[in-house]
Amino acid sequence: MHDELIAQAQAWLTEDPDPDTRTELARIIDAGDHTELAARFSGTLQFGTAGLRGELGAGPMRMNRSVVIRAAAGLAAYLKKQGSSQGEGGAGLVVIGYDARHKSHDFAQDTAAVMTGAGLRAAVLPRPLPTPVLAFAIRHLGAVAGVEVTASHNPPRDNGYKVYLGDGSQIVPPADIDIAAEIAAVPSLTTVPRPTEGWETLDDSVLDAYLARTDAVLSEGSPRTARTVYTAMHGVGKDVLLAAFARAGFPAPVLVAEQADPDPEFPTVAFPNPEEPGAMDLSFATARALSGEAAPDLIIANDPDADRCAVAVQVEADGTDGTDWRMLRGDEVGALLAAHLVRRGATGTFAESIVSSSLLGRIAEKAGLPHVETLTGFKWIARAEGLRFGYEEALGYCVDPEGVRDKDGITAALLITELASQLKEEGRTLLDLLDDLAVEHGLHATDQLSVRVEDLSLIAAAMRRLREQPPTELAGLPITRTDDLTKGTAELPPTDGLRYTLDGARVIVRPSGTEPKLKCYLEVVIPVGSHEDLPAARAKATALLESIKRDLSTAAGI
Repeated sequence: MHDELIAQAQAWLTEDPDPDTRTELARIIDAGDHTELAARFSGTLQFGTAGLRGELGAGPMRMNRSVVIRAAAGLAAYLKKQGSSQGEGGAGLVVIGYDARHKSHDFAQDTAAVMTGAGLRAAVLPRPLPTPVLAFAIRHLGAVAGVEVTASHNPPRDNGYKVYLGDGSQIVPPADIDIAAEIAAVPSLTTVPRPTEGWETLDDSVLDAYLARTDAVLSEGSPRTARTVYTAMHGVGKDVLLAAFARAGFPAPVLVAEQADPDPEFPTVAFPNPEEPGAMDLSFATARALSGEAAPDLIIANDPDADRCAVAVQVEADGTDGTDWRMLRGDEVGALLAAHLVRRGATGTFAESIVSSSLLGRIAEKAGLPHVETLTGFKWIARAEGLRFGYEEALGYCVDPEGVRDKDGITAALLITELASQLKEEGRTLLDLLDDLAVEHGLHATDQLSVRVEDLSLIAAAMRRLREQPPTELAGLPITRTDDLTKGTAELPPTDGLRYTLDGARVIVRPSGTEPKLKCYLEVVIPVGSHEDLPAARAKATALLESIKRDLSTAAGI
């Protein structure tokens, strides 16, 4: 077994085009570290609807130039078989974007070289830019496909490879299976032509067109007075967001200086995800330091590739007469944006993932608008027929589907800041509007039980336990219906998940598609008679959610 591992590693080493990973792998081979070799050569990173994502390093189980070249070759072969290799004016165009993580630029250049060698045209964005700019560029340039090199909000050691087709949305089955088969069919890197030139590096005209498109997000003549604190979370969002806010006429956001510029090490956060504990601490500190006319109305945060948008608002501090800052849940922001669009007279379908709050359905129903639920991920939400607005609870919002058929943290930031400005003119806040929605539709309180694991088998064990020993009640509420989503439903294709419907509550359990996590999404709905009833309703909801969490944790053995 050891000899076989060494032989695999040496064969990989002879093909590896990257001196960094060659040095790394040679050191492991020389040290005879069979445990490390087994971890890297026990299989291959699996290409799926999320593309590729994994830890940087040598070997087929890591993200590296060899893996990316194979992925690009597989994608090129797929496009040619699909007849997508021809576009307007000859060979089909593949547009490539990348973030500021380690190796992202290298992976983008390798992809461009492979596409060019395969007889396609390739164009690379001019520098690290937000993922929504790439998603916009695909449709804007009439490309047959697009690739974004990013690991979004994963830890610093990770990178990833996200694939879009010509409609500007991420791939869904069976495209992922077909591309994966083409990747597996690449016999050797020596069979993949990689010229050293022949592709285009785009100029800023694509970015300018993206920024011009943001005009469509806001209402003409709407108030633009809300003041913001902004963090790019060490990612690529700052310059584009500042340009978009300046174009819209909003006050210039105050930057969280320590996190403003791209840094692949993400030195100030354990995980560069606004949802993670502590990630927003510097934003809160920056906001607290501002007072008087400079005091912000809200905090805006993007994740590192700026396709997600987090929002924080000022609240009364517990046990004091002062104030503090609280991050809104993705479901709260989704409801606020939906209510704002309804008030503006938006028409079209409102879509959300099944793990997001059912409040969106109530808002759409009252407005007489179509509403659909999809599987998790914008690859599904973006495909909703007649889409006007889509969101998922993990801070992803699509507010301009004609421009970007994906989540977009820049345009979402513009729209929530317009709403905050409008409310400010009325002497109200985002929290006041949330209170109004709770009185109108019932208090929809959501929470999440999320367990990060080192050993992925623990997730499979938890799902198996829940299927073999299903709970009959949670928090004293009987489970009235259980859906095993692996079987699919009339509305949804199969996925690994369980959905429990309770009397006044709902729970969904699923493995994360991008991180080593088991995620449980909880929602309780409490009827509210008036604004005076809200504190009691919130206390009841909080207690119920905590009780559901405890019981679910016990049932799943996590």
